[in-house]
Amino acid sequence: MAVPRLNRVISGLAAGQHVFASFAPADPAVAVEFSTTDYDALVFETEHKPWDVPALRDSLQYLLNRRQIFAADSLSASVTPLVRVPTNGAEKAQWHAKQALDLGAYGIVWPHITSVEEAYNAVAACRYPTLPDAARHQPAGLRGDSPAAAARYWGLSTTEYYARSGVWPLDPDGEILVVLMIESQRGVENLPDILDQVPGIGLVLPGEGDLSQELGVPRQYDHPRVMESKRRILDACAERGVAVGHPHVTADNVKQVLDDGYRFLMTAPVRSHPGLDLGRTLTGRA
Repeated sequence: MAVPRLNRVISGLAAGQHVFASFAPADPAVAVEFSTTDYDALVFETEHKPWDVPALRDSLQYLLNRRQIFAADSLSASVTPLVRVPTNGAEKAQWHAKQALDLGAYGIVWPHITSVEEAYNAVAACRYPTLPDAARHQPAGLRGDSPAAAARYWGLSTTEYYARSGVWPLDPDGEILVVLMIESQRGVENLPDILDQVPGIGLVLPGEGDLSQELGVPRQYDHPRVMESKRRILDACAERGVAVGHPHVTADNVKQVLDDGYRFLMTAPVRSHPGLDLGRTLTGRA
């Protein structure tokens, strides 16, 4: 039986659609909340939150919703889990990617990528090794072999997992997404070379916070200096057919984000308490 695409981010991007995502720490209770939302993906945030492997493992499991999977008649989870690893690109940190992928994550978000070498490592760390004369050998894979837990999480046999665990779009049938965060002027300058020389980059995500810090305008995402850097990222990716994500989408800016050409839209998880708000208003405590 043919297994349809499992990674909803990849299926959306490949179809030219917009993909909607959010982010959260690795926490089972949070994962349960997200499991019934309409997001396409959830990025488990471990760069600025703890790298807690048991919590990440449990969160991946709690993100699965058996009722939705049954109703959809598909192995594809309704919300695709990605993991932002804690270390900067120059630190390489292949082991973080290996552990996240071995638990069943469908992609890795790499912070602070600034060079061709760092981007090459990001893709290589997510690929199993192949013979030098194999098709699509480069970037030469560095991922260690321990697929059992990931295969079980995906609902596949080990053999099926091997066949589907390539990095997309380098492997057209691959289910692993490599996301590069460009968060510095050096990264912006080197992005055209990165995209030209490193195959397998599925998505680029501007790091507005760190870009704005470096440009002397912290958290001023609409400042002309920050906007210019983001436009350079968008232009470089558009010329090469690589999707770009926006990390701070709100109800106020979403139309502009779409007009600018972003395809992967990340919104902060917002919790509302309408009963509390109305009760406080009615009792004069608002």
